[in-house]
Amino acid sequence: MVPIKTVLKNSEQVTRLFSHLEFDGKKLNHQPGSVLGSTALIAGTTVGAGILALPSVTMPSGIVPSTSGLIAVWLYALVSGLLVADVILNTMRTEGRVSIGFLRIVEKILGKLGARMAGGAYLFMHYALLVAYITEGGDILAYAAAKIGGVHISTWMGTTTFTFLFGGIMYLGREKFIEKLNSAFVGIVIVSFLGLLFLASRHIQSTQLLFQNWSALGSSISVMSVALFFQNVVPLVVTQLEGDARKIRQSIFIGSVIPLIMFLAWNAVILGSVTPDMLHGASGDKTVFNPLQILTADGGGEWLGVLVSIFSEFAIATSFIGFVYGLLDLFQDIFSTAQSKLSSRLPLYSLVLFPPMTLGTLNPSIFFTALDYTGTFSISVLGGIIPALMSWKQRQEQENSNSINQSLVPGGKLTLIVMIGVALAMMGRQILSIY
Repeated sequence: MVPIKTVLKNSEQVTRLFSHLEFDGKKLNHQPGSVLGSTALIAGTTVGAGILALPSVTMPSGIVPSTSGLIAVWLYALVSGLLVADVILNTMRTEGRVSIGFLRIVEKILGKLGARMAGGAYLFMHYALLVAYITEGGDILAYAAAKIGGVHISTWMGTTTFTFLFGGIMYLGREKFIEKLNSAFVGIVIVSFLGLLFLASRHIQSTQLLFQNWSALGSSISVMSVALFFQNVVPLVVTQLEGDARKIRQSIFIGSVIPLIMFLAWNAVILGSVTPDMLHGASGDKTVFNPLQILTADGGGEWLGVLVSIFSEFAIATSFIGFVYGLLDLFQDIFSTAQSKLSSRLPLYSLVLFPPMTLGTLNPSIFFTALDYTGTFSISVLGGIIPALMSWKQRQEQENSNSINQSLVPGGKLTLIVMIGVALAMMGRQILSIY
């Protein structure tokens, strides 16, 4: 294998084997991704609808148990993301290719059965969550239109507008533009979140900080898993950062830590602000309590509602971008197409956007339902079993061939066994809860 050596117009020489090059018809341009952009992509994908739903499911357990659960789920997601990156990097080195889709890697390592299982879970989870994001994003757009412009639009119009607005931006925009736009959206999310955190902290009641119910923690793990899921954008991060293991590890760690800190703070402030009556109502039906009602209590004013809408809309938009990228990557694998010309991208974007938009229009109340039913099975398969099995087989092949590749995840096969065991335990608990 010969490193790519291309002299650009500015005399920069690219010697990395996995340089991200783009041909504009006349010359090759070096299009490296930035750590900041990749970090923002991971953080933005993670901070989405999950943060809105989180306190409604963690409230029965209390702050200390739910904080412990969030940290444990984050650690699991971090190891999972690094395993995915590790497998992709090793495959790229072996194949000598710039970019390989996740589904192709699964098929190469685990065969067609593994690829079909991963593909089914991938499709189900992405479509379900896109339905959730599009539906909730459309509702917020409709609310903003009514409050700011005095225009009342129906639910289906809000859902359709959200899909065409943000989907159209992604369809027409170049990758570098979307990266910068997503980074700006993440900045808006963080700034508006700090404002909401400050306002919500005024309602904290010290008595609520001491409440603990560890037995209720298990029922919230699936939503935590959805809220902290980002592994679908790891293949894109690996490609954008040109196979640089240090930058990839840095982006995954920081990009997942930022949402964790936000989730912990949001969860603590909201749970510390609830009354016993709210807690009693939430234990019976988690959809009864809306965590955002804490912020609008005591005559918060219309401007507060606008701030809530800004945070919610941009948080959902950043996750929407990440999950659209995830489905595009899958369909490019299936149909062996590249996102180059607009004409070839139109069928891909239609497959990604129209099914969830239609489902969201037909069933607007599916927001919490989608979060419930995707958390355990799909994420256990995609975030635990598949990455661990691929890494296990890949490491065995390396041992047999006496090749040495530095792993991003320490702990050897014991770590992989724990990952698979936790995933199976989560799936088993979900099955038992049904019966």
